[in-house]
Formats: sequence, structure tokens, C-alpha cells
Amino acid sequence: MENIKQAERIQKSIINKLEHRALVWLALRQPRWVTSDILTFVGVVGAFLTGLGFYLTRYSIDWLWLSFAGLVINWYGDSLDGTLARVRNCQRPLYGYYLDHTVDCINEAFMFVGAGLSPLVHLDLALMAFILYLFLTINVSINAHLKSEFRLTYAKLGPTEFRLLIIIANSLLIAFPALATRTWSINAIHGELDPLDPLAVVIVAALAVIYLCTIISDAREYAKNDPPQKHNKQ
Repeated sequence: MENIKQAERIQKSIINKLEHRALVWLALRQPRWVTSDILTFVGVVGAFLTGLGFYLTRYSIDWLWLSFAGLVINWYGDSLDGTLARVRNCQRPLYGYYLDHTVDCINEAFMFVGAGLSPLVHLDLALMAFILYLFLTINVSINAHLKSEFRLTYAKLGPTEFRLLIIIANSLLIAFPALATRTWSINAIHGELDPLDPLAVVIVAALAVIYLCTIISDAREYAKNDPPQKHNKQ
């Protein structure tokens, strides 16, 4: 088990260098009793609070503050758990990989479903974004197994950048409550978009393009590295 090869982490997001320095700084200052498992649990709590905050906007837009705080807490736990293990040189490749990916899907379910159950985003759009996110997660896991490549970002965007987009949207809705009740009529489909639906459409479109480009690129690479076998004629 000690000889297990860890996949190469590929993380080239817009704020990667700044975020990495911040995470290392935080990891070096964590009390000894704080472990990676505790931080993983903190991330789950943050994801749950994010989804709950979105859901509770049914009753008041002020609950977006809870969602705002949940996103920050989720970032803290979800991003710092692995950094802490690397800083302390106590990585657990099998356990850490399994736990990280399992909990990550749970976290995203809390957040996407919570947003979809709010009056801010249509549930079908939120679920489409969740499904595409899971597609990318599966692709990451396949590549980690087949070519020892663990890609955390696509098109210079990663989980932190998407969190920042939601935080900015939340901040606008908190600062301008009238936006929370604004809808956009779509004459072509005789329907209306909820306040955050335009952002959800952008995220869904971005995830769809990223996923399609990724699988085409990966398939070409695998086809080149694993060409058809030539059979001798009898």
C-alpha cells in the first residue's frame, strides 16, 4: 500500500496561486487537534448551510446571508483538508481519495438541490448543473485511474471560482432585494426566468461545453495511445 502512485494534481485556476498561499498559511496555523477529517466535516456543514440558506429564501431574502456564510465555510473545510494533510505530510491516498470524492458529491447535492428548491432558480436548471458537475467528476476519476492525472480545474475555472460567482450573485441580491423578485419573460417559450436563472443558464452552458471538449480531447488522446490492434490474416 505504501507504493501506491498518487495522480498528478492539475490545478490552473485564475486565483490558484493566491488561493494556494492562503491555504498553506491557514494549514500551518491550525491547532494540532484539527485534522483533515474534521475539516472535511466542516465542508459538509458549510454545504448544508448553503443549501438551507437558499431554500429558506422562500420566506425571506435575508436567509441568503446563511447561504453566503455556508459557501465560505464550505470553501474553508473542503479546500483546506487536503492542504493540511500535505503540509503535515500525513496523506492517506486511498482513504483520502475515496472520502474526498464521496463527500464532494454529497456537498454538491446539498447546494444544487437547495438552490433549485428556492424561488431564485428553477429546479430543472439546478439539477442540470448538478448532473453536468457529476459528469465532470466521473471524468476526473476515470483519468485519475487511467493516466494518473487528477484535474481540478477546466478553462481556468475551478470550484473556488464557481463559489465566488455565487457569492457575488448573493451579494447583489442582498444589496438590492428588489432583484430577488425580478423575473424575465421569455416570449419564445412563453415562460419566465427566476432571478438567478440567467446565471444558472451560463453555468450549465459552460459546464456542457467544458465537458464536451474534455471528452473529445480525452478520447482522441486515448485513441492515439491505444490504437487498434492489427490482426494477422489467416
